[in-house]
Amino acid sequence: MVHSNLKSLIKGIRACKTVADERALIQQESAAIRASFREEDSFQRHNNIAKLLYIHMLGSPAHFGQIECLKLVASPRFADKRLGYLGIMLLLDENQEVLTLVTNSLKNDMNHSNMYTVGLALCTFANIASEEMSRDLANEVEKLLGSSNTYIRKKAALCALRVIKKVPDLADHYVAKAKSLLTDRNHGVLLTAITLASEICQLNDDLLSEFRDAVPLLVRNLKSYVTTGYSPEHDVSGITDPFLQVKVLRLLRMLGKGDSHASETMNDILAQVATNTDSTKNVGNSILYETVLTILDIEADPGLRVMAINILGKFLSNRDNNIRYVALNTLNKVVSMDTNAVQRHRNTILDCLRDGDISIRRRALELSYALINEQSVRILVRELLAFLEVADDEFKLGMTTQICVAAERYAPNKRWHIDTVLRVLKLAGNFVREETLSAFIRLVAHTPELQHYTASKLYLALKADISQESLTLAATWVLGEYNDIILENGVVDDDNPVRVTDKELVDLILSTLESPYANSLARQYTLTSITKISSRSTTSRSEQERIHEVLAKYTTSPELEIQQRAVEFASLFNLGSIQEGVLERMPPPELKATVMGVVSEKKPVGSTKVDDLLGDDTSSSQVHTNGPSVAAQSNQDLLAEIFGSSTLTSTPSTAAVSTPSAHRSAVNDILGLFGSTPAAAVFTPAPIQTPKAINTPSAPLPQSQSQSPPPQASTSGSSRLTTYTAYDQNGLKITLTPQTSPAKPGIVMIMARFQVTGVSPVTGISFQAAVPKTQQLQMLPMSSSTVNAGTVETQQMRVIAPVGSNVRLRLRISYAIDNQSYQEQVDFAGFPSGLTGKNS
Repeated sequence: MVHSNLKSLIKGIRACKTVADERALIQQESAAIRASFREEDSFQRHNNIAKLLYIHMLGSPAHFGQIECLKLVASPRFADKRLGYLGIMLLLDENQEVLTLVTNSLKNDMNHSNMYTVGLALCTFANIASEEMSRDLANEVEKLLGSSNTYIRKKAALCALRVIKKVPDLADHYVAKAKSLLTDRNHGVLLTAITLASEICQLNDDLLSEFRDAVPLLVRNLKSYVTTGYSPEHDVSGITDPFLQVKVLRLLRMLGKGDSHASETMNDILAQVATNTDSTKNVGNSILYETVLTILDIEADPGLRVMAINILGKFLSNRDNNIRYVALNTLNKVVSMDTNAVQRHRNTILDCLRDGDISIRRRALELSYALINEQSVRILVRELLAFLEVADDEFKLGMTTQICVAAERYAPNKRWHIDTVLRVLKLAGNFVREETLSAFIRLVAHTPELQHYTASKLYLALKADISQESLTLAATWVLGEYNDIILENGVVDDDNPVRVTDKELVDLILSTLESPYANSLARQYTLTSITKISSRSTTSRSEQERIHEVLAKYTTSPELEIQQRAVEFASLFNLGSIQEGVLERMPPPELKATVMGVVSEKKPVGSTKVDDLLGDDTSSSQVHTNGPSVAAQSNQDLLAEIFGSSTLTSTPSTAAVSTPSAHRSAVNDILGLFGSTPAAAVFTPAPIQTPKAINTPSAPLPQSQSQSPPPQASTSGSSRLTTYTAYDQNGLKITLTPQTSPAKPGIVMIMARFQVTGVSPVTGISFQAAVPKTQQLQMLPMSSSTVNAGTVETQQMRVIAPVGSNVRLRLRISYAIDNQSYQEQVDFAGFPSGLTGKNS
């Protein structure tokens, strides 16, 4: 049965009892429609297209009706045109060849006398226009932007938006029309005009200046929306046209960014919007949020910035989780701009740590880390430790790292630092990184006045709980190393020393050996610890024999590492005085500037500061990441692996083993880098080479000479620090900021900063440096080998040079952008003379 119209077809399909019946009916109806198309039945064309579009909406094929839609568009009847254009929008897309046939119909209808017909053509164009069609009809759209009819102007503005998205080169054609539309009083036209102007500004920064003249006009419009009374036509929850207000604020944000004059013009109205907008409703909150973003992006007054941050703080007390999440996200971005203003909302932020929504807890944690400084470290670390006690396991690894790094950077004293790490070990010992544990052991070794206190705390903590792995490792190491202090002075418990015998100490440590929580590493620590105890004069003969029996027992352990250690330690008992020399207390390990990687919350953390390194001449580098632990290598070791010369240093990830001949060749190349002529910068893009190719003489790096880049203005926030651009190519910019100390002439600390100047992230960065043979270079690893847009990664370098000499660097940079690899070499000599001090 063939249905005569759409209404009867819908009834028939709804009457079908099974999917098979429905499919059969649709196939039958489609066949009838195709037959009618072949007969060129113009009277039934309208009904057939209507039925076909319904069939298309049900998911069945309807492409055979495309040409019939074009025929309907050519009809003089408005109803036929409307259905034809609807069919074109549903059945065609911009990639179909049939679309070229539509262009002429659109052009004719755009010039039609009926405004609704023009509206149909503009609506269709805005939905399906291809690049070719946009070029063909761009002039028609431009004419309609000047129409006297607001209905047509509004739709033409949307069509212009489609044109510049498809053909960005045509954006400048619409600048004048877009500026004139900004004076329109119709809200619909103004909304589309602002959208068009915003898109033009985003596509071409050069056109921003064209629209900055309209800032006073936009300010007046926004003021009228804020101060106007009730307007039933545009009112939404008591606020006049919030959609238009948001669009105006976004355009003002673009125009005010980086322009102090435009920012000054809009300061007053932004303050008025922030003050007068009702925050009890979601509509008002959306306007306030856009106002805050605008204030933070433009060159606003400091007082206005504080007001914006206060608004975000108020959002944190809102019941709506979405509003709180948005506020935390925004505060995370602006905390570096005005930390003190954000600190005022610290209590509210800490309250968010107890929120039931895990996303809010995560954002609040990130913000809490960023707020830690010398003044707030005690309060914030106390709150973070309280949260650590009840936190989900997925948070604990990142939290322990962040808390320990904060304690290392901002600890008011060493006892507080040790207490904080001990608390972390007790609460989340199974979620502590290896590098955090080793940093704690280094701290204890370098704090002899607190070794008795620390050993006592660890003794009591281990006695109470042996389930925390890192606590067990720290306790066995410290008690083994400083057991004589414990045995002589006892354990301090609530300021009252309690006598501890060697048997009690050995019993406690041996209890970890057979513990169900013990792993291979813990057993290795335990064997080392009891061997140390056995060599001390404070240990009785009976306990020494007992320890020897334990070691003898493990000489047959199936675990190779345990067996080897037990055999070696057991053999020491027969060496007399040699045993005491081998097992005497270890000297304090070398202090190392700790650089943490990226923790699970994606927040970079670190404790390396230029002042720290200047304060310790013997500092060397160690890398810690959130992946598998990598043993720290000295600069000399890295050098031997990479280039075989002590004058070149790189990060450990770039090390590659080369042949001896390649080493000698690399040494000769490096020693000859700096002759009598001044060093110059080299910018030569080339495909990245494999490590073998880099180290072999047959694959030299391409070189070409150019002048050293001029220094940039200071960006470090100090008038004594100046930043110099060392490299700026292919979307990656590298700047160098030197710092010296009058107390240490000849030592120059250099902070290298890596940032993206384009939109694509830079990945796989390998940064290597060389200095003349009269100088020495030390490098710490990069904070991250991937630089995203809007972030800055850093790397510390220290150059030791003869006093009065010039610091010169040869840099080798490898990286990838959008799967395109680059390798560059740069000779940098842009630092001022006298940086290393003056000869006396």
